[in-house]
Amino acid sequence: MASRRPSDPASLQPVDLADVTSDFDSPDAPRKNRLDDPIRGPKLGPLEFLRWVWRVLTSMRTAIILLVLVAFASIPGSLVPQRSSDPNGVSIFRDTNPELYKFYESIQLFDTFTSVWFSSIYLLLFISLIGCIVPRTLYHWRILRAEPAAEPASWARLPYRRSERATQGAAVALDCAETVLRNAHYRVVRDDTSIRAEFGYLRETGNLVFHIALVGILTTLAATGGYGWSGQRVIIEGQTFTNQLASYDSFHPGSWFTEQNLQPYAVSLETFTPEYTKDPVKDVWMPIDFTATVTVTEGDATREVILKVNEPLVAGDSQMYLLGNGFAPVITVRDPQGTVVFDQPVVFLSQDSNLTSVGVVKVPDGLSKQLGLQGFFYPSAVDLESGALSSNNPEPTNPTVTFNVYTGDLGLDSGVAANVFQLPVDSLTQIAGRHTGTDVILTPGDVFDLPGGLGSIEFTSLRRFIGVEIRHDPTQMGVAVSTFFIVAGLLASLGTRRRRVWIRVRGTARIPELEWGGMSRGDDPRLDAALDRLVEKTRQPSTDKVTGE
Repeated sequence: MASRRPSDPASLQPVDLADVTSDFDSPDAPRKNRLDDPIRGPKLGPLEFLRWVWRVLTSMRTAIILLVLVAFASIPGSLVPQRSSDPNGVSIFRDTNPELYKFYESIQLFDTFTSVWFSSIYLLLFISLIGCIVPRTLYHWRILRAEPAAEPASWARLPYRRSERATQGAAVALDCAETVLRNAHYRVVRDDTSIRAEFGYLRETGNLVFHIALVGILTTLAATGGYGWSGQRVIIEGQTFTNQLASYDSFHPGSWFTEQNLQPYAVSLETFTPEYTKDPVKDVWMPIDFTATVTVTEGDATREVILKVNEPLVAGDSQMYLLGNGFAPVITVRDPQGTVVFDQPVVFLSQDSNLTSVGVVKVPDGLSKQLGLQGFFYPSAVDLESGALSSNNPEPTNPTVTFNVYTGDLGLDSGVAANVFQLPVDSLTQIAGRHTGTDVILTPGDVFDLPGGLGSIEFTSLRRFIGVEIRHDPTQMGVAVSTFFIVAGLLASLGTRRRRVWIRVRGTARIPELEWGGMSRGDDPRLDAALDRLVEKTRQPSTDKVTGE
């Protein structure tokens, strides 16, 4: 008997299905008929592949992932010293960790925020957000111009349903309902026997405003790296800083900076007054206030300004911030004939809360040998039991400076930049100071004669200095505005519910009823309560506005 091979799938019997399955699973069956073969989609050509990449890149999920990646990629910038903000820290890291320095340098960790990998993530995030925002904005614009949605076909599936008798007639009841909905800020379309209304467009508007403002912040931060600049300068009492490139101790320009961007002005430090208090428990001095009196000259105008911490001075298009302070003893060096070869205040960097400080004096010319002084300054010097000096107060009640004196090649003629706070003592010869039997301990007015008739050193007087940062950031207003809209958009998005309401007339002409139906996009636990308030309001119509919530 010949096997039956049904041609109509509708006529297949269980035995036929067994035959078909066995036939497809048979090892002898053609490979294209095997049921265990994986399902393969169509091959993607170059254009289709690019479309797929664009869809993935411009999805909101990708934008969130990239935003998280930017946050993680920023971590090295706070853990590893950056060339743009802490070049000395990079130099110290190179000297203390030479092998690790090479690895960090190869992956651009010392330039995190301008590295290729950080810039790539930043750019992809920017593109992803733009790709998300543009189509959503166009779609939302079409929704805003469209009428509220038509009545659903299946009224019974609406999450909110309620019927009310129209005791004053259908037309009057619809009029009352329309008034209540409009007062509640619903968009309303009125027909002869029905009303369509929608509320909550502000939710999507706020969402779009949030994302557009986020793009604004990304744009302004990127512009900061191009048009912004910052620099640092130490200003000693009696000295004047002029806003020109050569006057900065260190300067960090943006990518599109030119020297013509610096607006001319001058700042002179008149006095600096710190205020300290002593913690009786920890027995340490703590600063409570720093006040710098400066004179600012812009063009022909001169003004006196008080500069404090977190109260920047505004001059030109830049801001000057007070960062640090310390002492600058005035050191005078004379040759054997009494001719002054060095006479200027020298910045000493503080090492502790009592402002014990270290500094270096370099005298390359004027003497028979180059002279280097490694100094230690004590504002309120006291003798310890060990014989060493210490400072017990940040105020200069007993200012004392000690020196280790060296002669030899200071390395200033090598053509290599040298740190003004470091002295190459390993290549120099010590002639006075610690471990030589000839201590150099000076108070204001004291003079020390150098061994061998080389000359003399005098601690002439004491001044203070301040460390300031001058910064120009043209994007501050943009960041502030973007931040405001981010918060406003977020509040609008989180505080608004998207709701739709339909009202139709049912019943008879003699006993009409208004049937209410409503739904919300997304989870809305307050939907029933909000619509119940609207229904109750139609029973007692008034011109008072009712919130859509």
